[in-house]
Order: sequence, then C-alpha cells, then structure tokens
Amino acid sequence: MTRIRELHYRVAGAAVGLFPGHHRSRSGSSGFEFRGHAALQDAPDVRRLDLHASLRDPFGGWIVRLHSERKSIPVAMVADLSASMGFEGAQRKLEVLADFAESLAWSAWRTGDSFGFVGCDERVQPAFTQLQSRVRGAGVALAQRLRTLQPQGRSARALREAHRHLPRQRALVFLVSDFHLPLAEVEAVLDSLASHDVVPIVLWQPAEFALGATRGLAQVREPESGEQRWLWWRPALRERWVAAHDERRQALLQAFRARRLAPMFIEGAFDADAVTRHFLA
Repeated sequence: MTRIRELHYRVAGAAVGLFPGHHRSRSGSSGFEFRGHAALQDAPDVRRLDLHASLRDPFGGWIVRLHSERKSIPVAMVADLSASMGFEGAQRKLEVLADFAESLAWSAWRTGDSFGFVGCDERVQPAFTQLQSRVRGAGVALAQRLRTLQPQGRSARALREAHRHLPRQRALVFLVSDFHLPLAEVEAVLDSLASHDVVPIVLWQPAEFALGATRGLAQVREPESGEQRWLWWRPALRERWVAAHDERRQALLQAFRARRLAPMFIEGAFDADAVTRHFLA
C-alpha cells in the first residue's frame, strides 16, 4: 500500500467550536494560552487566581487569569465531478482529486478535525456526499470510488448548492475544480460559500492547453459536452489560444482576490508538501 502523505493547514481567524483540537481560539477558560484577566465573580475559578494582578486592582477585587482552549474545526472538500474532470494528461484529474481527498481526510483525523465531502456535477451526487466524520479511514473508501469514477455530467452547476450540505459552523472548505465553467457561475459558487474559509484549488493538466504543430489540421474537444471539432491551426489562431488561456487564469485570479481568497493551482500530480507550503506562504 502507498503511504498516505499528510498535509498541514490552518485557519486565519480564531476557531469556534465545542470540541478540543489543534486550532487557536478565543474561548474557554481552562486552556494554556493566556488571553487576559477577569474579575473573580465573572470567571469563578480560584485555581486561576492572579495575586499580583489582584494587588494592583484599584478597587481591591480578586483577579483571575483567562486561558484560551484550542478547538477543532470542520474540514470539508467541495469537488467538481463533471465530465471535464475525467481529462487525462500526464495524470488523470480524478486521480489527483482522489489523492488530495485521501490526504486531507487523513490529515484532518490526525489533527482532531472532522472531514466531509460534497461531490457535484449537474446535481449533488449522493454517492459522493459524506457528512462530517472523525472516522480514521474516512477518506480511503472515498478515494477508491473517485479513482474508478467515469464522470458524465455536462456541467458543475450544482456546486452552487453544495453549501446546503456543509456544517452550519464556519468550516475550512477546499473548493476543488478545473473551473471550466462560466465566470458568473464561478462567482456564484464563491459567494454561496462566503460563510466559510474557502481555499480554491484549480486542477489543470498542461496537456489541456498544449498545442501541437505550428500549423495543420487538429481535433479539439469541448470538455463537458464531449463535442469534437476540427480546426486548422495557424500562427494567428495559436496566439489567440494562448492569450485566451492567460486571460482565463487572470480572470479567475481576479474573482478570487476580489473575495480575499488565496487560490492554489495544481498543474500536475498532487503534492501534500505543496499544499502545506501554500498555508505557510
């Protein structure tokens, strides 16, 4: 068996939850991270009594120290399972997605967080919808099903409905797609997930955008519908093709940055260390 690579993630703000975990929070009173002082009547725990602060209190009150507890967070992956995700270059996109989901589920369990998954094409797929779970092997069976999936969906419009299957508590959500959908739909999906901490993951394969000979007859295929066309490559058309790819990348970056999101582009195999570096950047 191939060893599952662990990745490390973090959230920008304080974690909010009920279960103890790895992430910093601003709640609780029995943790180890000093948060501030409070009057004894407001936080009645004599074990936290601070004599020095009490002696400095001008009103002669008893002062206790407050310590924040570390909390767990929900971690979820919302994934595009439309036909374009079946593209196979040096790697198959769904293979990359499966490796990512398996690694993220394992890492969430190691961190003490719950893991959930929502797979979407034209509708939310029940077979690829996993509620938040702290089960150790939550991602293994899911990854196996993803590796054998032959996607047929002609769009990924159900991504806009994925938020209905996520926890109400603020979660860390990895939105994984090749984003081969209209920019207005991309923006609608991002806005629907605004109540969560979203990390857009763009899965591309270089072969999707690679061009062959400088000129000549070439067959191209629309990724979602599978419709094929023959085009006569010529230098001017090649320039337009390359420019369109660059414009698409910039349009996606602009949509992400307008919502203060830091996207990650995976243009090849999955690398858990690269995901960790993304959070440390």
